[in-house]
Amino acid sequence: MFEFLKNTWASLPEPLRAQLETYATGFWQVLPQLVLALVFLLFVWGLARALNWLLPKMLRRARMRRALVEVVVMLATVGLWLFGVLIAVTIAFPTITPGRALTALGVGGVAIGFAFKNVFENFLAGVLLLIREPFSIDDYIDCEDIEGQVEEITIRDTHVRQTDGQLVVAPNAMFFKNPVTIRTAKDVRRTTVICGVAYGEDVDRARDIIARAVRNVDSVRDDVCDVEIFAQEFADSSINFEITWWTGSRPIDIRSSRDKVIAAVKRALDEAGIEIPFPYRTMTFKEPLTLNGGSVDAGREEHSDAAA
Repeated sequence: MFEFLKNTWASLPEPLRAQLETYATGFWQVLPQLVLALVFLLFVWGLARALNWLLPKMLRRARMRRALVEVVVMLATVGLWLFGVLIAVTIAFPTITPGRALTALGVGGVAIGFAFKNVFENFLAGVLLLIREPFSIDDYIDCEDIEGQVEEITIRDTHVRQTDGQLVVAPNAMFFKNPVTIRTAKDVRRTTVICGVAYGEDVDRARDIIARAVRNVDSVRDDVCDVEIFAQEFADSSINFEITWWTGSRPIDIRSSRDKVIAAVKRALDEAGIEIPFPYRTMTFKEPLTLNGGSVDAGREEHSDAAA
């Protein structure tokens, strides 16, 4: 084997052998610096492990949010490794100054930034969302047709559990660029239903009966703001009332309260003898019609009720 390697080396061209000898000599000369650089990187690795263990405890004692703790720890770890690698490069190659290393890192960072534009965009958006915290975990939000409860906020994306049980994982840049409706920003939220009464009924009496019925519903928070009832419009078959009240801000609170309010208003109006009308249809015939051998005079009107 040794003879084969010796013969192979002898068969190489002289310029190539000289170049390889130069590489070998340079490697043995720089080997001590490479070993020192590797030892320093091992020290940085141990320091990073200690930082990941100690820093979260300190931040939690300061009552910092869990998601923000992860961001701070990650940024501190990345900064430590960046600083450590720059020092290790200067140890291994003394001719490379920290300024030159930073310049090369900047040029490489620009290229990487263009290649991973969306990744860095979502990363920065995630950091800003965690720092500003426009919404938090367990909030119900609505953004770009995504509506549900926030389950997790990471550096890159946000997990939203929709009311039908499906999980949506959306990039953070979407929540940073677009308007976000936070349904549970407060404990209470206003909701509205429309109720119509017949034209023959007394409007003031109907309003009072509806108001009493709504206030007696246990999910109505009239301690926050009183129930508001306004005659809204002259509709085709009824005078419509806009009924507005405050209740819990979660979607289940809204649906449950509407159910109870509608049932209470219907029951109260029925007990008071106030009609909630069906839509009326009036048909007018200009020409006489023949029905079962008889005739109907022109201009006679036929009234029929149709279910809403």
